[in-house]
Amino acid sequence: MSEEPKKIAILLEDDYEDLELWYPYFRLKEAGYDPVLVGPKEGVYRGKRGYEAKVTLSADRTDAGELLALIIPGGWAPDRLRRHDSVVELVRGVFDRGSIIASICHGGSLLVSANVVRGKKVTSFHSIEMDLINAGARYIDREVVVDGNLITSRKPDDLPAFMRELLRALKAQRTKSD
Repeated sequence: MSEEPKKIAILLEDDYEDLELWYPYFRLKEAGYDPVLVGPKEGVYRGKRGYEAKVTLSADRTDAGELLALIIPGGWAPDRLRRHDSVVELVRGVFDRGSIIASICHGGSLLVSANVVRGKKVTSFHSIEMDLINAGARYIDREVVVDGNLITSRKPDDLPAFMRELLRALKAQRTKSD
């Protein structure tokens, strides 16, 4: 009897960093998870390099309790995402439940808006380092930083380390719940 794949939200808005969406999306599918594109509203969004991606579930209709994890790709999308209360509340809800949140590049700006970095070790694209520090985070310039249920990385070059740690955390979480 095969287990139903676990749902993992990947947040999406216009001007997302294409690699930071598609690399995790396909790695998660390969590993047997169910990545779902979630945004402020259903519809098609375009990445920085023109790739289109379709959101099939709006943030206000997403139940944080049904998510094993949530991923925040970078690019300029996180700055757009943080303008929507439903998205910010979803991030905070997933974090508060102890589920995994994985953020890369500028995704940290949405973590700041969700108020989930205080006292946490994090990394990000260097331009938002001070935003994270001012929000109470301890900034570390490393390819991937894991602090509890929070996984952060700096840029597309860090995707292999980012996914290694995310898949490791998902496996550990699955083992705990079995």
